[in-house]
Amino acid sequence: MGEVLGYKEFGGAEVQLSFERPDPVPGPAEVLVRVAAAGVNPLDHKLRSGHGTALNGHVPFPQVLGMEAAGTVLAVGSDVTGLAVGDRVTGFALTGAGTYAETTLLLGESTARIPDALPETWAATIPVAGTTALDVLDQLDLPAGASLLVNGIGGGVGIALAQLARDRGLVVTGTAGPAKRDLVTATGATFVDYTGGDVVERLRALAPGGFAAVADNVGGDSLRAVASLVADRGAIVSVGDPAVTELGGEVVRRRLDRANLERVAALMTEGRLDPHITRTYPLADAAEALALVESGHATGKLVLDLSL
Repeated sequence: MGEVLGYKEFGGAEVQLSFERPDPVPGPAEVLVRVAAAGVNPLDHKLRSGHGTALNGHVPFPQVLGMEAAGTVLAVGSDVTGLAVGDRVTGFALTGAGTYAETTLLLGESTARIPDALPETWAATIPVAGTTALDVLDQLDLPAGASLLVNGIGGGVGIALAQLARDRGLVVTGTAGPAKRDLVTATGATFVDYTGGDVVERLRALAPGGFAAVADNVGGDSLRAVASLVADRGAIVSVGDPAVTELGGEVVRRRLDRANLERVAALMTEGRLDPHITRTYPLADAAEALALVESGHATGKLVLDLSL
């Protein structure tokens, strides 16, 4: 038996509950992992709220929160190759199995071993934030020297985008709230406060010729506003708003495979990507961490550390 944080139905924070469950049993394509650390992401509350039922609408309640984790393999399904009991790994959880938990099921093909030098708290940020940023930049495929606007640069994906874009020689500008200024500028990106008046006009003043591309982490009205700053609307990639296609852009094409996880792990161990974990929480305080992410005011990356 182990403690988990989940939800009894779709809704707001009021549907969340802590409960105990037996260690799940891995199917042929899954691995059972003792969770050492789990990332906290906007996707978690979106799934809880019923905004991603294509992913979790078929999963019985209660469901467990969380989609990414790092830990140690306890058991391996019969069809899984390349992983063994005792391996330190990071990966994507089986939908509904969750990672706000002491043990969970990860998808074998979406789980990778992590280098000895990489702490599990860092490794837990790879599946969602790390690989999303990598996928956005690979999809945009911009040449060195091109200008990139990151709409919503202050969270886990945005900060990873800023670093990986800089690593590729891109010129990065990002929008975020004032509390995130120092973190954003530390990545080398130009910071623009979205609360300080007409953000589009201030961005236009910084880039009179517009931007080569937009990587969007916000969606909605904010995305529609900054879309006017890109001549080629096909060079707009949104992490979470499917309405981007109405503007001529694309939703990020996600690659959830082992190779992509390994690429991000290598970038971290080479010193080219820091997840900028601004706070860690014990599992008992997971609801507090998720509430901060849901408020939109989390800076950098928040992680559950089960050693606390």
